[in-house]
Amino acid sequence: MSLQSKPVVGVVGVGRMGAAMTLRLRDEGYRLGAVYDVRPEAAEASARESGAPRAGTLAGVTAACDAIVTVVSDDAAMDAIYRESGDSLLEGAGGKLFINCATIAPAVHVEIERRLAARGAASLEACMASSITQAREGTLYLMVAGAPEAFERARPLLSALAGSLRFIGPAGSAAQVKALVNMVMNINTAALAEGLALGDALGLDLTMLREVFAQTGANSRVLETDGADMQNREHDVYFSAAHAAKDSHIATALAAEAGLRLPLAEATAAQYDRMVAAGLGELDKSGIAELTFPGRGPHSDA
Repeated sequence: MSLQSKPVVGVVGVGRMGAAMTLRLRDEGYRLGAVYDVRPEAAEASARESGAPRAGTLAGVTAACDAIVTVVSDDAAMDAIYRESGDSLLEGAGGKLFINCATIAPAVHVEIERRLAARGAASLEACMASSITQAREGTLYLMVAGAPEAFERARPLLSALAGSLRFIGPAGSAAQVKALVNMVMNINTAALAEGLALGDALGLDLTMLREVFAQTGANSRVLETDGADMQNREHDVYFSAAHAAKDSHIATALAAEAGLRLPLAEATAAQYDRMVAAGLGELDKSGIAELTFPGRGPHSDA
C-alpha cells in the first residue's frame, strides 16, 4: 500500500529506543500492527504501554504490517531477523517497506537491502544521531540511505519520528556517516573525561572548569550533555558504554579497510572495552570518567 495513507507499522527491537519510537508512532496516528523483541519481557512491556499486539514470530510482524521499523543491537542481531531460512522478516516481505535504524556495519545494511530486494521489498537504513528523549518527542536526526524512491515512499513515516532528515546516498553510506559521527563523539567524550579528571587531580573546582571550557576551544556538545554527569557521577544511560565500544570498533574497522591508522579512535575503543570488561558497559558513555578520575574505579594505568 502507499505510505501516504498511514501504513500499519510494526517495530522489531523494543528496548528503550525502539519502545520510545513505538509510542511516538502511536501518538502520530499510526496503527501499530505488532511489536517484537527477542526478550519477551521487553516485548510485553512495549505492547502493554503502546497498545500494540505482541507478535510471537518475526514472520508474524511482516504479515501484520505494511512497514516495519527495526531497532536491533548489532550485526548478528540484524542478520538474525533477516535470516534466509526459518522464522524471519523476509517471509511474505514482497511489496512492504523495511526501515532499519540500528548502528551496524555498513556492509550489513548493504546485504540486508540485497536480501529484501530479492523478495520484492523496499528497504532503507535510517541511522539515528539522537537520544531516547528525542525519539519519544519525534525530534530525531535521521541519516537515511537506500534507493531514492524508497526514501520518498517512507518520508511521511520518517517525518513523524524526526525533526530533521538527511538523505545521504546508497545503502551503507548513512551507516558510514553514523560511524564517523559516533567515532568523533566518543573521542570527545573520552577527552572530556580526562580533562575533568586532571582538573580534579589538580584540586580545581570542576564547575568553574566546565564553565571555562564552555567559553573556550574546549567547548563541545559532549560538554553540554555529559560534563555535569561526569563531575557528579550520574551515569543514567542514554547511550551505553557497551554501544560506544561497539560503534568505536565499527569506525576502526572502516579505517582498517581504508588503509588508515586512527590512534585516537583506537585508544577510545580500548577505553570503552575496559569499561565493558570492568562490568560498566551498561552505564552511560559518560561513565568513562570512572576510568580516569582519581579515587574511582579501575584506573587508566591499570
